Amino acid sequence: MASSSSLLFLLSMIWLLVAGAYGTELKSCAEGRNRNCSLLRVSVASNLGVHGRDGKSDYAREILSLAQHPDTVRRIKGLRRRIHESPELAYEEFETSRLIREELDRMGVDYRWPLAETGVVATIGTGGPPFVGLRADMDALPIQEAVDWEHKSKVAGKMHACGHDAHVAMLLGAADILKKREHHLQGTAVLLFQPAEEAGIGAERMIDDGALENIEAIFAVHVSHQHPTAVIGSRPGPLLAGCGFFRAVITGKGGHAGIPHHSIDPVLAASSAVISLQSLVSREANPLDAQVVSVASFEGGDSLNIIPDSVILGGTFRAFSSESFYNLRHRIEKVIVGQAEVYRCTAVVDFFEKEGRIYPPTVNDISMDRHVRNVAADIVGPEKYKVVLPMMGAEDFSFYSEVIPAAFYYIGIRNETLGSTHSGHSPYFTIDEDALPIGAAFHAAIAERYLDEHA
Repeated sequence: MASSSSLLFLLSMIWLLVAGAYGTELKSCAEGRNRNCSLLRVSVASNLGVHGRDGKSDYAREILSLAQHPDTVRRIKGLRRRIHESPELAYEEFETSRLIREELDRMGVDYRWPLAETGVVATIGTGGPPFVGLRADMDALPIQEAVDWEHKSKVAGKMHACGHDAHVAMLLGAADILKKREHHLQGTAVLLFQPAEEAGIGAERMIDDGALENIEAIFAVHVSHQHPTAVIGSRPGPLLAGCGFFRAVITGKGGHAGIPHHSIDPVLAASSAVISLQSLVSREANPLDAQVVSVASFEGGDSLNIIPDSVILGGTFRAFSSESFYNLRHRIEKVIVGQAEVYRCTAVVDFFEKEGRIYPPTVNDISMDRHVRNVAADIVGPEKYKVVLPMMGAEDFSFYSEVIPAAFYYIGIRNETLGSTHSGHSPYFTIDEDALPIGAAFHAAIAERYLDEHA
């Protein structure tokens, strides 16, 4: 162990080094000439190691203390259970929206409503810039819950099987924390409670209704059964694929199968189209640029000796870049129409764009993803942050990420003891609720640190 005189000498040398590096900037802050003083404070604190004995910064320990208070934990879990019992599908989230507004009223938080039918946008802070967004989706799925527990869905055929009940509860928990720490906020946190993520592209309608007004960056979390409870996962760049669907009607001329030359066979044309679609990825795409085209539906006639007038085929396509995604869309239509013409048929391809079933890729801004990683180090520790692989799933958070810098990340809810091991959209989906207060703290820390660093 070093002697006390040696330790004092070492601390003195560290201070001299820091003073030399930041002396001019610190002086300009004191004189009111430096607009980046908040960021400078963070930088100096980081270099001086201003952390508690557990390695967490003061703001993080204070936020965690609020989130982990027994009353807060009880309230967040209670909110999640109430929402879980009464699931509502896309654009039907009226009771969920009402519950959110009641909670915001209780906290004394201002909000706008309705946006996109049932959406709510709340604001906490100074009311001025910078503005940072936090988003939670509200809608459930048309699934019959198979988990037998005290707070099982009370609505037949509907279930929160993707964790959106947890997302709302965590963001309401964050609202409570941020309101209690409003005097620390160097700007404004904007909380978006969004409808219709699963169907209907609620994000796009929220944007159309002005939900992103003034917001400079936005963040969202999704529960994940792939990671242990409270582990945070993300990655810079493409995280989730762009996703589209197609349905093609290939029309020929029906007739008896025993005299096929009197017919124009759409089954043959459709079969050729299915085979040709397979080459779009295997022969036209860069092998290092992951893409998917899958035909999942093929409907012809219902008689064994009659060639039908038409065949309907459909499927999905996915890619991690907008360029690849929209190129796939273009080529799918070309291939189906072209193959139909080869066999003397006609084809019409519908991509459901009017119904809002095109999702662009979700791409994490590099700086915003770094912010998630830094906050993870503060809240859960660097050892509980994982860089995840991209997934072919899709998210309408991608519409926000197309407009402003954004980051989408996961919080683990996997606990084998509790049985929370099933993937989203499973009737057996459940979560480890111990992740909820950590998620609330993480939301709050994301906002507070962002505002402090960008004031």
